Amino acid sequence: MTLTEILEKYKLGELNLPEALQLVSSHGIDEMGFASIDTDRLHRTGLPEMIYAAGKTTEQVRLIAERMYNNGQDVLASRVTPEMSIAIKEVIPMAEYNEMARVVSYRHKKVQTSKGYIALVAAGTSDLPVAEEAAETARFLGNDVRTMYDVGIAGIHRLFHKLDIIRGARVIIVVAGMEGALGSVIAGLVDKPVIGVPTSVGYGANFMGLSALLSMLNSCANGITVVNIDNGFGAACQASLINKL
Repeated sequence: MTLTEILEKYKLGELNLPEALQLVSSHGIDEMGFASIDTDRLHRTGLPEMIYAAGKTTEQVRLIAERMYNNGQDVLASRVTPEMSIAIKEVIPMAEYNEMARVVSYRHKKVQTSKGYIALVAAGTSDLPVAEEAAETARFLGNDVRTMYDVGIAGIHRLFHKLDIIRGARVIIVVAGMEGALGSVIAGLVDKPVIGVPTSVGYGANFMGLSALLSMLNSCANGITVVNIDNGFGAACQASLINKL
């Protein structure tokens, strides 16, 4: 029952005040003891409830996925281990696992709701786990995603070869480690929003992605925003909201 339906029933006298207040206070919450599933997140924010599997046990992830599936919710789980993926598939046989992205996804009904597309650009092959997490998440959210991988500035002609596709997107996700310069380069060549994703790829002075993060934050190119290190998931959520405006 939605909040609107609760209020309507209260106005019609089908619910008294204590009953209506109880329904409102518990609305959108599915309590499991160790987890509280937000069943109303999609209607409230435009983004559905998702499972962050890191730090959870395999059994906890399986139970959350099973509950969401049985309640008719679509299921997306990030940072999923192979063991966790097997457990999820036991309760959702049609779920798909992208091992590189570490993402399990299942939609009751596949839909594409975006009009434009998201360009997803990764500097190097080593950045693919983060890039694939972003791609899987964005597609799950109903977006058309065009990927361009291994086009970093060490061989910048590879980037120019894909520039028409990048410029045609409504929003661009740029995934890069090392010094993280690719985001600034692309933001200086396009008239679209650019979301930079620094990765932990790099040698010692990269400080597990900190140098790429600071480079992107200090970019002199206008129109670039930055998410946290290795946060392909967060970048895809933001890109999806932009793409659907």
